[in-house]
Amino acid sequence: MSTQKAHDETLWVETPLIRSTHLSTLLRCNVYLKLETFQPAQSFKCRGVSHFAQHALRTHGPDVHLMIASSGNAGLAAAHAANALGLRCTVFLPRGISQANIDTIRRAGAEVVTEGDYYVQALQLARKTVQETPNAIMVPGYDNPVLWEGHASMVHEIQRQLPPGVKPNAVICSFGGGGLAGGIIEGCKAVGWDDVPLVTAETHGSSCFYQTLSLNEGPFAGDVASRPAREGTTATWNAEHEVTVAHLAHLTSRASSLGASSSSPAVVRKALDRTGAVRSVCVTDEMTMQAAVNFAEDHKVLVELACAATLACAYNPNVLRKVVPEVTTTEDSTIVLIVCGGFKITLAEMEEYRRDIAADVATGGEWEVAYNGEMFTTPKIA
Repeated sequence: MSTQKAHDETLWVETPLIRSTHLSTLLRCNVYLKLETFQPAQSFKCRGVSHFAQHALRTHGPDVHLMIASSGNAGLAAAHAANALGLRCTVFLPRGISQANIDTIRRAGAEVVTEGDYYVQALQLARKTVQETPNAIMVPGYDNPVLWEGHASMVHEIQRQLPPGVKPNAVICSFGGGGLAGGIIEGCKAVGWDDVPLVTAETHGSSCFYQTLSLNEGPFAGDVASRPAREGTTATWNAEHEVTVAHLAHLTSRASSLGASSSSPAVVRKALDRTGAVRSVCVTDEMTMQAAVNFAEDHKVLVELACAATLACAYNPNVLRKVVPEVTTTEDSTIVLIVCGGFKITLAEMEEYRRDIAADVATGGEWEVAYNGEMFTTPKIA
């Protein structure tokens, strides 16, 4: 790529925004899907990570060495960006990432190092290596204004792509460490949608944002003092952004791309301050599996469980009505789902999810959902 193109052209693509006939019929409102699965690296990470890579090239020159810690998707995005810009890239992954996924990142042109069982351990080694390596710079996974600026581009696209004059009743996205939410918050502010509710979806076993909100004055009911940190979670005060952040000791969810053990303090602050507020929901892994399978059947697209946390809100109508009561069964109601994508999914895994769901449904009972400090149940759906 020429130097001029490296400076001036985006490395992400404008992705489709489609009205989902299946989900619109199920929910009896207008449901739009922002299909970030069609980015070059198959996830929204292409936007912010490539934007940061171009910024690094402009700032540090062509000898800059990009280093990033990732559970997979940000690493692949960094590899694609570095390859397009002619830069060196090293991706630090936790152990447990499949060899096929490691090979995918290597084919994109990056060197791969594995370290630790969790993202935070890979991050620690990446930071150490950056300090020891000439011309190296850390590419943030989710906590950086340049990254959010890149991710915010999807909101500008959504505004252009929706029918004229349509403003969504809510935007729903998955939450790992906060990069996607930070970009959406910034994008909404830029296009005049700061009052549009943002619903963030996690799984119970990867709920760092939900637990962080619980430790701060905000959307959860009751006094903060009545909501101590859970067992196994450490609460720390971030003076710069004046928020308490939950640090999870263990992540038990199969949604590995929601693998951050703590949220970006800056994004937490943005979430607490925005006019439209942020609503936090946690679903079971089984609900994400069910949503991923149904989405593949309905839309012929495979998504990771992390992405399917968002879809689970839509495939369970009583959950959607609970978290977005503004949506009525009329053509005037519109929600946007960020289908954030992810390359760590296979047909074999989808078949495994189908079997696991069937076995879980056969046991009876209901699935538990957490929403802004409240627990409720929803019927299990095969």
